[in-house]
Amino acid sequence: MSLLSSTLDLLTVIISGFGSLVIVSLGLAIIFGMMEIINLAHGEFMMVGAYATAIAYTEGIPLIVCVLLGGVAAGVMGLVVERLVLQHLYERPVDSMVATWGLSLVLIQSVLIVFGPNFAGVDTPFGTVSYGAYSASAYQLVLGGVAVAMLGVLYLIFHYTEYGLHARATMQDAESARSLGIDTSRVYMVTFFIGSVVTGIAGGLFAPVISIVPTLGSSFIIEAFVTVIVGGASVLLGVASGGISLSVINGVAAQGVGALAGRVALLLTAILIIRIYPDGLSDYLEGRLGW
Repeated sequence: MSLLSSTLDLLTVIISGFGSLVIVSLGLAIIFGMMEIINLAHGEFMMVGAYATAIAYTEGIPLIVCVLLGGVAAGVMGLVVERLVLQHLYERPVDSMVATWGLSLVLIQSVLIVFGPNFAGVDTPFGTVSYGAYSASAYQLVLGGVAVAMLGVLYLIFHYTEYGLHARATMQDAESARSLGIDTSRVYMVTFFIGSVVTGIAGGLFAPVISIVPTLGSSFIIEAFVTVIVGGASVLLGVASGGISLSVINGVAAQGVGALAGRVALLLTAILIIRIYPDGLSDYLEGRLGW
């Protein structure tokens, strides 16, 4: 293989890895970073989004609309869960972890009973990109662009809307925010809804490249938590910095040795970063570089 083909392959792996890590972890980062809720049902919210996307796709609806419907389905479920369960468990992290873990078990079994062990898949769009000996799935590259777009949209929401101002104030000091007249309960509800929608969209985006099964969320949960922990408390900066650093390490190792080596290198890098920067990369970037 030529040097150019090898370089293009490496760039493809890095772009695809960055897109995957950002997309699967954004919803988790929003809920954890702004609400301090460790959502152990994160993978199952992705599963709801993937199933809703696949169901809509079988009806002949365009894929982009199907993905958005997947986000809406997960968002509605998030509203129900937040109102019925999680609003009573704020500032009780262990209880919220147990509740979301139980929810994940219920969702998996419910989908298994209703839809069976598997569901009709979604066709992968856009075909392949080829140049000489280089060939790659165009959709994997598109996911990298979608990840950047999602970061941009969420940045605008959290920095240029009234909700974003209230959400950031609540995250920094909920008691002071309440004393200033901010309805923190409503902020938490909207935040969980947004995080759920983003997670559902993630499931929909991956529907064309994974098997639609009740346990599909387990394929992403480790990468999601690792990216959020490595990134740190700053939601968008943390996910972006964690995603790019881990995808580069994974891409170089996978390209040089193999896919398994890439995953091992990713996890070892995460451990090293956490050891050096316990509060994550975003804390370093904000504190040391003045970001």
